[in-house]
Amino acid sequence: MQSTPTAPVTVTTKQPLVEVHENESAVLSCEFQTQADPTPRIEWKKRTETSVHFIYFRKEFLEDLVGRATIEGATITIQKVTQMDAAVYHCEVSASQDTVSLGETNVTLRVLVPPNTPSCEVPSSALTGTRVTLRCWDRQSVPPATYSWFKDNKLLSVNRASNTTYALDPRAGTLEFNPISRADSGRYHCEASNGVGVPKSCKGNHIHIDDVDVSAVVVGVVLVTLLLALCSLVGCYTYRQGYLSRECRPPWAVGRRRSGKWMQPDASSTRLTPVHVSPRLSPCVSLSAEGRRGR
Repeated sequence: MQSTPTAPVTVTTKQPLVEVHENESAVLSCEFQTQADPTPRIEWKKRTETSVHFIYFRKEFLEDLVGRATIEGATITIQKVTQMDAAVYHCEVSASQDTVSLGETNVTLRVLVPPNTPSCEVPSSALTGTRVTLRCWDRQSVPPATYSWFKDNKLLSVNRASNTTYALDPRAGTLEFNPISRADSGRYHCEASNGVGVPKSCKGNHIHIDDVDVSAVVVGVVLVTLLLALCSLVGCYTYRQGYLSRECRPPWAVGRRRSGKWMQPDASSTRLTPVHVSPRLSPCVSLSAEGRRGR
């Protein structure tokens, strides 16, 4: 007896990558062939970076595709696409009567977005000899924008001449001067483009380049040095005079210490008698002990 040849359900797409502009229609192709099942089950899923969920299930569209999408066979058409529709779509066909009952294919939908007006970061002033970086960016364009820089409305070449001091990165949107000079003074602005729609430019800003005032720097260093020297002399003098001593002054002492001794008045005369106080015993401690013995 000759066996009947079997073939699995097959699912393919004519266009695995679909690129459309915002508000246009996107056709997500899904074609299938079954061995025996004339009415297979068709399902579509949407996969984003954070989730996977049904958009077509049990012959009905779900969520925001209700009233905005149609299906013919297994191919779906989405009307007025937005950036929220950009994702990988998964077409799955189940034929329960076939030997191999499941087939699937993927279609990536990319929604093209023209550049918005880019943001640019251009300082208003800089000092000669320093490193200065200008920045330009647009986070919304799809595909990502590339950037051009202009000085006084003249395009700066990416392939710069050997005598220039700047480096330009069209993908990162940076323009770097290392070092910057007075010849680099001027008005700078950037332009974002991605091949979708019209390129957009930022307002830009004028950079004024100043020379470093060497004489002012030297004067500043000299003044700081003199101030530090003066503070050191004052501190040394006050310490030697006993103003900064940590030792407590006894209540019977008169005047300042002389040669490490406090001066005490003599009861039998008008003279001052030097009294030695041991450095191991603070006068405050000694006085406190005398007070306790007096009680």
